[in-house]
Amino acid sequence: MHLPPERMTPLKALRLGIDTHNELIIYLRADSPVCRSEGFSAMSRVLVSSEEHHAIATLNIVTGDLLKKGQIGFSEPAWLRLQLNDNDAIWLSHPKPVQSISYVRAKVYGHTLDEMAFQSIINDIVDGRYADVHVAAFVTACGDKSLNNDEITALTHAMIKAGSTIDWGLPIVVDKHCVGGLPGNRTTPIIVPILAACGLTMPKTSSRAITSPAGTADTMETLTNVCLSQDEMRNVVKQEGACLAWGGSMRLSPADDLLIQVERALDIDSEGQLIASVLSKKIAAGATHVLIDIPVGTTAKIRTPEAAKQLAESFKSVAKKLGLILKILISDGSQPVGKGIGPALEAYDILAVLQNHSDAPVDLKQRACMVAGAMLEMIGYVKAGKGLPKALEIIETGQAWKKFQAICHAQGGLHVPPIASYRYSLVCHSSGVISGVDNRKLAQVAKLAGAPADPEAGVEFFIKIGQHVEANQILMTIHSANAGELNYAVEFLKEHKNIILIEPGEKTCH
Repeated sequence: MHLPPERMTPLKALRLGIDTHNELIIYLRADSPVCRSEGFSAMSRVLVSSEEHHAIATLNIVTGDLLKKGQIGFSEPAWLRLQLNDNDAIWLSHPKPVQSISYVRAKVYGHTLDEMAFQSIINDIVDGRYADVHVAAFVTACGDKSLNNDEITALTHAMIKAGSTIDWGLPIVVDKHCVGGLPGNRTTPIIVPILAACGLTMPKTSSRAITSPAGTADTMETLTNVCLSQDEMRNVVKQEGACLAWGGSMRLSPADDLLIQVERALDIDSEGQLIASVLSKKIAAGATHVLIDIPVGTTAKIRTPEAAKQLAESFKSVAKKLGLILKILISDGSQPVGKGIGPALEAYDILAVLQNHSDAPVDLKQRACMVAGAMLEMIGYVKAGKGLPKALEIIETGQAWKKFQAICHAQGGLHVPPIASYRYSLVCHSSGVISGVDNRKLAQVAKLAGAPADPEAGVEFFIKIGQHVEANQILMTIHSANAGELNYAVEFLKEHKNIILIEPGEKTCH
């Protein structure tokens, strides 16, 4: 138990119900004696102690009547972290200096860090000693290819050690990851039941969206419960051989989730942290064999074959040092996959593929089976060249759909994804051939429409590169939960007419 200084008069805790995301915020009156005696001011980092718990929080000063004298207000994250009740006694004091900040400064100035430095930084982030501004400084300092492979390995080790790990006691535990940048590329919920139906173990934990309109966890959450505890995850995997869960609820590489939140706010997704993020989660979840899918396209996250090759070599180097068997698949990232872009719309695509609907997106089915087949070949389940046909067989015979239903029911039930109330369709003016799609701007349309915060929001995309389109044909439909966000997305669409390129003839659409 952390003992507060007895010389201080305790304050009374008040729950203010203010959502500050994951930032721990406390609130004091401007005339609070504690502020004067301790020299606290707005934005001070303060050690907050109850009888049972303590944490470091950022101080906000209140000048109105929100608080009575002798009270201290708490944001929701701070209240929950300290496990408080109304009127609990609270003591405030100055925290010890956070020594690892010096390592962050060193990285800002271009110095190379060792594993001890990274471990110190990651431990302090997980323990809540960093404010968001400090995490943002670390994320930024590690961006733009500033981490070498040894540093990425050290960061990965540090992220693994800062959380829980799972050992399945099996020689083969498979996993996969796509580096992203390709709207609608929601292959994981199709791949997992294919491999599980083959008798493989695949405890799939996924992140929520960072810079995209949906992550696998966001999409799966429209279909089933993804917030599993580690014990619940183990039970699902023991029962069905696989799961489709959100990694943030299990403390598997917990620093990763904290870094992702800041990366999302900054719209940054650096390669070094990407590798550390992916591999730390895979190793912590007990994976032994991992496939990494790297889509390449002029508007994908990885834009050139040379960049893909460099990223692949870094992945391989770090994985080898960590004792992980890794396969790299470099794939086409020139255009969106499937029809749906956004959690619920992607979920409907997944269901259509697994249920063998006649109008299911063929490209999503083929891509998922290509990756699943490569994984089957990787572990020697089938001979080279036989993986894709085997994966297609598992889908077309209904085995994958049966296994998907079983996994969802084991996680809490299979739900119907929501449907948006507001829509806008983009219609082509004249006939022509689709010659290009801007993945990044298309993803931005889906995000402006409300995805992933509104699971029903996003874009339904009906065309492919090389396809002939006629005048008055619908090219895409924007889905939104409310009129305001629909208007934002439509305005962006009207200002960026080059999202879809049509040749020859008129390129303008309305």
